[in-house]
Amino acid sequence: MITEKAKEIIGGAESKMKSAVSFIEEDLKTYRVGKANPSIFNGLLVSYYGTPTPLAQISSVAAPDAKTLTIQPWEKSMIGPIEKAILDANLGLTPQNNGEIIRCTVPALTEDRRRELIKKAKAAGENAKIVVRNARRDGIDLLKKAQKNDGLSEDAEKEAEEELQKTTDKFVKSVDDLVSAKEKEILTV
Repeated sequence: MITEKAKEIIGGAESKMKSAVSFIEEDLKTYRVGKANPSIFNGLLVSYYGTPTPLAQISSVAAPDAKTLTIQPWEKSMIGPIEKAILDANLGLTPQNNGEIIRCTVPALTEDRRRELIKKAKAAGENAKIVVRNARRDGIDLLKKAQKNDGLSEDAEKEAEEELQKTTDKFVKSVDDLVSAKEKEILTV
């Protein structure tokens, strides 16, 4: 029978694991995989009157078709800084503007770029799994301390450790699933 203290420790570790999975999920969305996806601009900061500001806060970004992204700045004076930020971010996109809207045509991925993206996705997956395993380790340490200091029985501690391991396995599998799904998407021409 898992005690309240053990459940609390497992819950804390589980929430750290969830945030690691959420982080990699968002990170993988920013990879440019040959079709237009506005989320590739998620981490893009533009100098807005001297302050680095997320692109989404100063414009609207859309994908009118599979090969084009459009950026409609709310102030026409921001066209230059937005174009500069896109070029500086080295996203592999070349912005073109007509005085009101910035268009970026998404080029097809080269074989080298695909391999590079897969490598990057696998590295991000490994980092997420490390965070998940660290959360498990911290949880186990807390369980051992609870057994020593708070009178948690040895059986309850072992049972809680097993539960924590099952949770860890579940999150490691979901990270693997996310990475392999992104890998398939990258390889799809």
